[in-house]
Amino acid sequence: MHYYRYSNAEVSCWYKYLLFSYNIVFWLAGVAFLAAGLWAWSEKGVLSDLTKVTGLHGLDPVLLVLVVGIVMFTLGFAGCVGALRENICLLKFFCGAVVFIFLLEVAVAVLAFLFQDWVRDRVKEFFENNIKSYRDDIDLQNLIDSLQKINHCCGAQGPDDWDFNIYFNCSSESKSREKCGVPFSCCIPDPAQKVVNTQCGYDIRKKSKSQWDDQIFVKGCILALEAWLPRNIYIVAGVFIAISLLQIFGIFLARTLISDIEAVKAGNAF
Repeated sequence: MHYYRYSNAEVSCWYKYLLFSYNIVFWLAGVAFLAAGLWAWSEKGVLSDLTKVTGLHGLDPVLLVLVVGIVMFTLGFAGCVGALRENICLLKFFCGAVVFIFLLEVAVAVLAFLFQDWVRDRVKEFFENNIKSYRDDIDLQNLIDSLQKINHCCGAQGPDDWDFNIYFNCSSESKSREKCGVPFSCCIPDPAQKVVNTQCGYDIRKKSKSQWDDQIFVKGCILALEAWLPRNIYIVAGVFIAISLLQIFGIFLARTLISDIEAVKAGNAF
């Protein structure tokens, strides 16, 4: 058996283990996301009946967590193993995937800025679809409630959007006790109440709109989010720049390590 030492080119241990450390964090985060998502699905009984996922007309937040977990797990695994084993195929897969995600983020940001009206319509349609499924999934329900409470808003464009939900619909056919009401997250909180009144929105839309202002939030969540963005533009920009720099750093490490490995193999050929 023959062993070779290369004097002209060698793989940098610095870049190799820095890339490994970079990816082990994302791999562990991916494992955590996957574990949390699968646990949430098992609690809701989705793992025993996957048709519950396709039967939900709105967004299941757990599905989003699982998708993020799968992407992070896959890229972290490819980066870790590719760096340790000096595997060019895995490193190129990692690098290409990160470049694709980075370009996708930039494209989405640019298109969202250029086509604001189209984006607003899609967000409105998305929000209304999730209002329809408000009572169908507990995680979706909690997400909408949190969004409305944090932003002091109700519905996509206003409280009347809750007519899209069969339980809150004002039609005469509805037999729900919540008929012509809104979720409790639309209610203006009373500082004197220490216990949340989950029935505070009952029958509120049967009253005249002039009486709504004292009891519920009347601003739609789309308008609330549009008002929130300019106030927090520096935070949003900072988060976007930080994520972009992390991705560029990972691409740089992977490309540098690939170049080192190719240089060693080229030296081995002579």
